[in-house]
Amino acid sequence: MRQFDVIVLEENSPQFDKWIPPFEDPALGWLHDCDWNRPLQSIDAEWVVITQPAVKIDRDFLNNLAEVTEGFPMVDAFAPRLKCDGKFHGGLLLAGSKGFSPISENEKMRFVAAPNPMIAVFSSRIIQRTGLFDLDLPPEYRLLDYALRMAHAGGKMFNVPYLVASLNEGDYARLLTGRFLHENQAVAPLWEIYYKSLPVGLLSAFTFRHLTMAPKFLGFDKGKKRRQFKRDKATSLSKLTADYLKEISV
Repeated sequence: MRQFDVIVLEENSPQFDKWIPPFEDPALGWLHDCDWNRPLQSIDAEWVVITQPAVKIDRDFLNNLAEVTEGFPMVDAFAPRLKCDGKFHGGLLLAGSKGFSPISENEKMRFVAAPNPMIAVFSSRIIQRTGLFDLDLPPEYRLLDYALRMAHAGGKMFNVPYLVASLNEGDYARLLTGRFLHENQAVAPLWEIYYKSLPVGLLSAFTFRHLTMAPKFLGFDKGKKRRQFKRDKATSLSKLTADYLKEISV
């Protein structure tokens, strides 16, 4: 069994077939795909890094990750900080009716609700319990949704300040980073995430703050049954406690 699998996800484009692994190592597997779920069925490592081509995955990062996974054996997932233009973008906390809020650049070690949307690390054991990504959501929201579903499966995501990844050079990387970080969060996918994984009180507060979601909240749309099926699947036998929910919130 390998130590790490790195899943590199990107949209199918003319540049897709030109991607090559930055280096090779017997303890490391590279999985490059435009299908978010296909690589999850091919992992053969204890830990899985999920990221994008814009993020630099090098030996330094993986060496630090090895130290972190060994130092915190009871943690199921990690939210690496992403260094971009001299700033550090770490994990996200639940911010009540506002959506998600990034932790401070100076934040110490703590549990978080979700990772930076461009990179996350999960143990293979928690991936098996959590399942597949929700492809109905836009790509930049899938890791957020997955992290909350992982919490229902009994997993916890940890932010360690010295676990840092950087971006590859170029405007492409900056463009990807700007897609989400962090002010321009779209209401509709966030509402779907809230509906699927969070208590009714939080969903109600988010809906009242964003009244365009009221028809969905009241069930006046065709997606009600599918949405309820996803919620039941995510929360059945849930291990997410009120105390942990408070711990990963602002």
